[in-house]
Amino acid sequence: MKVFLTRQGVRAQAEDGGPAVALALRWDDLFRAAEPAALVREHLALAAGGGAALDEGALVAPIVSQEVWAAGVTYYKSRDARMEESRDAAGGDFYARVYEAERPELFFKSSPHRVVGPGGRVRLRADARWNVPEPELTLAVTAAGRIFGVTVGNDMSSRDIEGENPLYLPQAKVYDGSCALGPGILLGEPPGPETAIRLEIARGARVAFAGETTLAQLKRRPAELVGWLFRDQSFPNGVYLMTGTGIVPGADFTLAAGDEIRIDIAGVGRLVNTVAA
Repeated sequence: MKVFLTRQGVRAQAEDGGPAVALALRWDDLFRAAEPAALVREHLALAAGGGAALDEGALVAPIVSQEVWAAGVTYYKSRDARMEESRDAAGGDFYARVYEAERPELFFKSSPHRVVGPGGRVRLRADARWNVPEPELTLAVTAAGRIFGVTVGNDMSSRDIEGENPLYLPQAKVYDGSCALGPGILLGEPPGPETAIRLEIARGARVAFAGETTLAQLKRRPAELVGWLFRDQSFPNGVYLMTGTGIVPGADFTLAAGDEIRIDIAGVGRLVNTVAA
């Protein structure tokens, strides 16, 4: 079962490709509910009519009042990439150490107004030279700290800014249009380790980059990451948590205006965005 946020309100889809039913439900209610899936089923039972095909053109970013946070260095590939981009900076081994540490790297990623939805335009920082997308399984978490679903996320990153100095991480990660989510939330537990994540970047008529990984490469369990996120923090409207990336384009690649970024997570969905300067 999936839920979507559209310009007309909340829609629920009982099965992938099935009719989308309009619900008399506010988006934030999902994140405040004790049992979000049960709440959706209750509203589906009360909904009038059989629904209609989902209008993908009406989809917006599935966020209203939630914060977006992210975990870093959760994949071995990410560890190596972060060490590479910081090889000339003091303390470049920070990333190797956090990969092995008990405490994960967690950082604030976005407030709602900076988040881009399906078909929207992600941005490149004007003062960055090396920009990449980071495809990530993203957890939807209730105000009480319960994972109730997943979506597709793109954690846009300015690798040259972060590589210059790890203290520049917020500037490399947090700016207008640096976060994309969607198209909707797949309700239920996070998918299994065999789940494939694919990234493809089209530049004109050709594929400029393609990569693939699986959740088996994710070092930390989703529940573990959420547990750390909720230590001494509260999220009264719930929160999204990006779980890190296992696909990192090399130093010979940077995004350009006009590129199309396609992220597929098997069973969860496909998020497509274009790049604006």
